[in-house]
Amino acid sequence: MKSFKAIFALLFICISCKNDTTVKTEVDSIKDVQIVLLAGQSNMAGAGNFDELDASEIKRIEKISSRVSLSYNGKPSKPLSYYDNKPSEKYGFLKRFGPEIFIGLTLAENNPDQHYVLIKRSQGGTALYGAWNPNWTAEKAKAVEKPKKQNVQLYATHIEDIRTNLKSLEAQNKTYKIIGLAWMQGENDAAKEISATTYEANLKTLIKSYRDEFNVEDMPFVIGQINSRYGKFKVKGPAMVRQAMEDVANSDENAAIIKTTTNTTWNDYPKHSDNVHYNAEGLKRLGIAFGEKLIALNMKPVQ
Repeated sequence: MKSFKAIFALLFICISCKNDTTVKTEVDSIKDVQIVLLAGQSNMAGAGNFDELDASEIKRIEKISSRVSLSYNGKPSKPLSYYDNKPSEKYGFLKRFGPEIFIGLTLAENNPDQHYVLIKRSQGGTALYGAWNPNWTAEKAKAVEKPKKQNVQLYATHIEDIRTNLKSLEAQNKTYKIIGLAWMQGENDAAKEISATTYEANLKTLIKSYRDEFNVEDMPFVIGQINSRYGKFKVKGPAMVRQAMEDVANSDENAAIIKTTTNTTWNDYPKHSDNVHYNAEGLKRLGIAFGEKLIALNMKPVQ
């Protein structure tokens, strides 16, 4: 009888252990939705012709689009893809994209079971000193922005975009984790002395503001280095902003920079003939670089 009881007890323990293991596996399989923030001016908006991508690349994008969604400039999130472009003399194509396509693809292919939401806010011809300034003032905006953009407050608007998307996830009982921000901006700051000379301080303020706003003190921040050649301060401004970007990345262990050439062949990240905006190949390479930097920063051990 004693031996029967012992066997029964052992069997009960084994079943209990098995059930515990099953529960643990189910809990471990539940993953946060990973949030990626994207911000900047026209090269973050993007001027890539989606139809210039290889059929194999489009197929890969379509394959991961069910678990990667994009919310662009306040619109509800939808599966990652191109956005409609109104043909113009400058860009006559219909399907347009920015670096988000290959950021999403790079992240999703690196982690095949993960879901992502990309929250992007961009507007061409805007400055960190003005529209993107967390400490926005009308005086600062007037100093650097064109008249139609002097009331635009992009940092504040992006924060609203992000909060709206996070609330939507919460309403669906989904958990989330912000894994970083991709920043492609600075050309307009390089065009004027007051914004070029203060770019480093303003960029540090921006990074801290995003981190503080969402209580992610070590949030990865990836900077796309500018290589513009225009503006009243074009002799010194672009070099100042480029150096400021490097200095910020070097001084912040949770930041990284995508370095670019100033050689006008643009052989690292190819551009359109205007020598300002990246073409489809340039945006593809840029998106991959952003994605790889985000992956690397998220693999760093927690201090």
